[in-house]
Amino acid sequence: MRVQICAVGRLRKGPERDLYDDYLGRFDRTGRALALGPAQLIEVEDKKGGGMAGEAALLERAVPDGALICTLDERGKLMGSPDFAALLATWRDQGRQDVSFVIGGADGIDPALRDRADASLSFGKMVWPHMLVRVMLAEQLYRAASILAGGPYHRV
Repeated sequence: MRVQICAVGRLRKGPERDLYDDYLGRFDRTGRALALGPAQLIEVEDKKGGGMAGEAALLERAVPDGALICTLDERGKLMGSPDFAALLATWRDQGRQDVSFVIGGADGIDPALRDRADASLSFGKMVWPHMLVRVMLAEQLYRAASILAGGPYHRV
């Protein structure tokens, strides 16, 4: 199951990019044996004046045809890491070829795209900068693969 992280804006060099690359590399290595990954970052421009609707159109074009769409949104479902791992495994076992995680820009995700999504996840009731959400998602993807592989990374 291929994973796309479709996000508004560019993740530039710096500590966030270093963490993102590290966790995504770990996910790709751990997930390979589990039929999870590879993961790919697809960045779209944050259009000045286009608003959420303009960003949503760009994000929708970035999502592969037939992909399951999961938005990262403050209104999404809260879940623990083991539940997230189980969800990824379920999508994989259902034969999903592509899962696209969608991260909006500064104003969030357009309601029409949120409504079209197959799933929506939240990293808590607080709103997080969209560049940090990429890092947090990459870490949770790695943690999920580690949980499914029976690795020691996730301790309860």
